[in-house]
Amino acid sequence: MSVVRPTPTATHALEYVEAPGSMLTAAAAKALAVLRISTGFVFLWAFLDKTFGLGYSTPSAKAWINGGSPTKGFLSSVDVGPFQSMFHTMAGTWYANGLFMLAMLAVGIALIAGIGMRIAAGAGVLVLAMMWFAEFPLAQHTASGEASGSSNPIIDYHFVYAVGLVVLALTYAGHTWGLGRRWAQLTFVQKNRWLI
Repeated sequence: MSVVRPTPTATHALEYVEAPGSMLTAAAAKALAVLRISTGFVFLWAFLDKTFGLGYSTPSAKAWINGGSPTKGFLSSVDVGPFQSMFHTMAGTWYANGLFMLAMLAVGIALIAGIGMRIAAGAGVLVLAMMWFAEFPLAQHTASGEASGSSNPIIDYHFVYAVGLVVLALTYAGHTWGLGRRWAQLTFVQKNRWLI
């Protein structure tokens, strides 16, 4: 089994990439690329559906372009956890709507394109952490005393997505089937490695 060490100017697909303590095979790199693109589409779709009301989670009448609020319904219905009143206050505000939608669009595009993976992972983890706190799976009961429906006190899909984003950034998943390798070679990215 040969190991191909990447060079800064390498543009060909790597068969194996050396990683500390393990080997990332070509099949593993492709699996990570599928995970990256799929996760990116989750974020991008949330933006598209809430912006244009494509009829999945957002009907056309409640679309952002038709005056609807991307955050009001979710945040105003938070009925668990210590941050309930904070989320109710934020629900439907211009800054909550704007930042949420910007994050959905930017993270989705970055993941699908395979660029800015570190920033995308950081922004995505922040949004997912806020959503985790809004649903607060630690709580077994709502503020009114009803069962919260939480099936696990810590791990839910927000947590799993967040871990996935970190893994994608740490494994340079944007290099396979993405623009990550070209992005990393840009002069301003070379000077600011946090942009990778």
